[in-house]
Amino acid sequence: MDLQIVEGDLLDQRVKVIVNAWNRNIIPWWLLLPQGVSGAIKRRGGYAPFRELGRKGPIPLGGAVVTSAGRLPFEAIIHVAALNMLWRASVHSIQTSVRSAMEIVTTRGFTSVAFPLIGSGTGSVDVNVSEHAIVETVRSTDFGGEVRVVRYKK
Repeated sequence: MDLQIVEGDLLDQRVKVIVNAWNRNIIPWWLLLPQGVSGAIKRRGGYAPFRELGRKGPIPLGGAVVTSAGRLPFEAIIHVAALNMLWRASVHSIQTSVRSAMEIVTTRGFTSVAFPLIGSGTGSVDVNVSEHAIVETVRSTDFGGEVRVVRYKK
């Protein structure tokens, strides 16, 4: 596996699929104010991925679903439910979300994926804790492609 930690914008990564840190998909997406990665996806990629996401129904904590990428140049977006009902993430919810996302990456045959620092925004997890949880979880998989963990930097 080619695992890289990079600084930049998740939406500018040259990968096949990106991961969006999402919630449990219980509140309709159109009621939520765009923030962080989701806000950037809505602004640059349009609403199509979120309309698809809304049709998927509730997602269990740590679960993941895949949608189209809208106007973004990716093959898909994997939305992970790392936030609990109180809008907080934990190391466990991050690790479970990463495992769920990597399962989709593997089963769908994507060769590269980029992760934001899941839970480090709205979820209130320290960026270094999030990064460590993601890196260690990805390393525990058998994925043979490219994985980027993106530390946001304008």
